Amino acid sequence: MISREPTIERLATAKSLLLTPFGLDESHLTRALNEIKAHQVDEADLYFQYTRSEGWSLEEGIVKTGSFSIDQGVGVRAVSGEKTAFAYSDDISEASLLDAARTVRSIAGAAQNKRAKVATPKIAGARSLYPGTDPISTLDSTTKVALLGKVEKLARAKDPRVIQVMAGLASEYDVVMVARADGTLAADVRPLVRLSVTVIAEQKGRREVGSGGGGGRFGLAYFSDAQIEEYVDQAVHAALTNLEARPAPAGEMTVVLGAGWPGILLHEAIGHGLEGDFNRKGSSAFSGRIGQRVAAKGVTVLDDGTIADRRGSLNVDDEGNASQRNVLIEDGILKGYIQDAMNARLMGVAPTGNGRRESYAHVPMPRMTNTYMLGGDKDPAEIIASIKKGLYAPNFGGGQVDITSGKFVFSASEAYWVENGKVQYPVKGATIVGNGPDALTRVTMIGNNMKLDSGVGTCGKEGQSVPVGVGQPTLRIDGLTVGGTA
Repeated sequence: MISREPTIERLATAKSLLLTPFGLDESHLTRALNEIKAHQVDEADLYFQYTRSEGWSLEEGIVKTGSFSIDQGVGVRAVSGEKTAFAYSDDISEASLLDAARTVRSIAGAAQNKRAKVATPKIAGARSLYPGTDPISTLDSTTKVALLGKVEKLARAKDPRVIQVMAGLASEYDVVMVARADGTLAADVRPLVRLSVTVIAEQKGRREVGSGGGGGRFGLAYFSDAQIEEYVDQAVHAALTNLEARPAPAGEMTVVLGAGWPGILLHEAIGHGLEGDFNRKGSSAFSGRIGQRVAAKGVTVLDDGTIADRRGSLNVDDEGNASQRNVLIEDGILKGYIQDAMNARLMGVAPTGNGRRESYAHVPMPRMTNTYMLGGDKDPAEIIASIKKGLYAPNFGGGQVDITSGKFVFSASEAYWVENGKVQYPVKGATIVGNGPDALTRVTMIGNNMKLDSGVGTCGKEGQSVPVGVGQPTLRIDGLTVGGTA
């Protein structure tokens, strides 16, 4: 068998699912784009998508639900200045394409040259970061059910205080194709899997919850016995730790954040503030600050969509641009923003491969991929030992941020009170309150243990959700406000 170059292979897969079954080819895409170009627009594109999803969930010792769905459609967009016209349809046909094209071109006046044509077709450059596998077919249904049963059995065997186990297994096969008015044709085949574990433990009438899990862009074979046990251990440890937790103290104090998933604070409190749309409009706390110091020395923050197999990675973004490794903050100095095509054009810079959309029914906007802080030179144990009185938070729950002010509130799902460099006891109910730009200047120690999360993140923005990754080393931040229950 002769294999084709991955970019060509992905394009062939996209055409076989999104064009051929509907009697379409590239000439039909060109005709639709020419309809839009008959009016004066800055950008125009067609976004085709085919998504097959499957989910299984276990509760009370049995697999209670299983779901399977297929969704497909096309989004048609025209951009003129700051204005965007968008139409979408789950009917992929020449008629619906042309109808949508004529609708969105009304955003601008008729072109002076009625014969304006789409540029010569060219295949976009792309990366090869993950296999074009359909993960749903990598295990049969019986094996998937048995995998969830294994989670239940392992969790209950860990400790008799575990009284309830819930687990979910999700798989997605996503194929996208972008045709742009500049002639660019791009495609991606995106597998995505996730295994989630939640346990409830009870002791003397008190119940606590713990969770674990992970995934990425690969097949279900990733979930080996050892990997499943690691997720179960995480969930059971968190629940049992919280059974012993005391009310969290409150006040301004030193906070040490653990490596990996606590990078969600970085994502929310800093990452969103570095997205191009907020900065173009001047509504971010980071607006107009390129080249200025916005963080302590040693703080380097990246958004990197090029990490192999990661949940937030992309071969090409949803506008057909190759993903990139973007340095946002370097040694405390703000270097750049995350950009999609429209905001990049309006700000006079190049796109950064961060144009993302939830589906064909949504417009693209600048979104993060995998956002993380690079490691420093401190041993994590040394950082914890440096705390006179404060909080050590190795794991986080949910949170929220105000983009304009940079203020954030986060809950710690696992946290410990530390005195004189020694961990004293677990605490519960701790919320961490601060201001993103200000918190970056308060970083005083950076661990040498940078770690990415296990592959569970989903980011919401303006009603759209996309898979993302986060990460950071152990960090000491001085003078954060902790809201507690003590």
